[in-house]
Amino acid sequence: MKNDYPDPAGCRAPHWNLGPVIEQLRVSREATHNIRHHGRVRELPSREALTVIVNGLSAALFPTHYGRPNLTDDSIDYFVGDTLTTTLNRLVEQVRRGLLFAAQPDDASEEELVRKAAAITRDFAAGLPAIRALLVSDVQAALAGDPAATSVAEIMLCYPGTIAILYYRFAHRLHQLGVPFLARLVSDIGHSLTGIDIHPGARIGASFFIDHGTGVVIGETAIIGQRVRLYQAVTLGAKRFPADQNGVLIKGVARHPVVEDDVVIYAGATILGRITIGAGSTIGGNVWLTDSVAPGSTVSQAQMRSDQGGGDAA
Repeated sequence: MKNDYPDPAGCRAPHWNLGPVIEQLRVSREATHNIRHHGRVRELPSREALTVIVNGLSAALFPTHYGRPNLTDDSIDYFVGDTLTTTLNRLVEQVRRGLLFAAQPDDASEEELVRKAAAITRDFAAGLPAIRALLVSDVQAALAGDPAATSVAEIMLCYPGTIAILYYRFAHRLHQLGVPFLARLVSDIGHSLTGIDIHPGARIGASFFIDHGTGVVIGETAIIGQRVRLYQAVTLGAKRFPADQNGVLIKGVARHPVVEDDVVIYAGATILGRITIGAGSTIGGNVWLTDSVAPGSTVSQAQMRSDQGGGDAA
């Protein structure tokens, strides 16, 4: 294979000697380091398509904020209906592709996959009013909890925490409906946009507020109650990863914290393991916490102990 093609200036491009490289890459793909699936051809979901889909869903739920600001009472329902129809038609194809990466994708025929994708998309659409209600509660929590916030529009357009939660709410519903790979892609798009990493498997209640947000990490099995506020660089992570007798990590084990209602966790706090942060507690900045905390506790970095409620922290 010869790569000596003249460039526009009339110079000859260098020869990269790609023949051996291409051959070694083929051997790696097909033999030495083969990680490909050998069943049916599996089309990957498209990040670009999912970005368009989330934008469409956002516009349908909040037409004048994420759709068209000049909508009127006469045109808004038409806009929502048209946007949802187009968006859901796009989503069903991505759901079908996501189902190809389920635990047993080869057990279903193509017709069954199409029917299942349509049913999942229909269920997802039916849940959109509930998702909107949660998102409204999140926006109201930001407006109430941040003295710098001047309007709902500012929060929805300028707050990375709000954008991250929006992506999470969509992703979580997809995760619940049985397309976890697709859900993970949606949440990762939100992570790329905001620097906030929320696993779609986490369970998060209403009126959730992430202030500033950069560097926040919320693990797969975390449970967060209502009216919880997090600041930047908070980690709700795992303390250890259980493995079977062969050393293979066991999937799906509850390993992330439970944060009860009305908890505030300040910047840089790291909370690890399946521990419980009791309702109404405050966790100070840069605290490293691996033990449960009783309701109503205050945990500071300097003391690393509970000041109220008799709870222990370490």
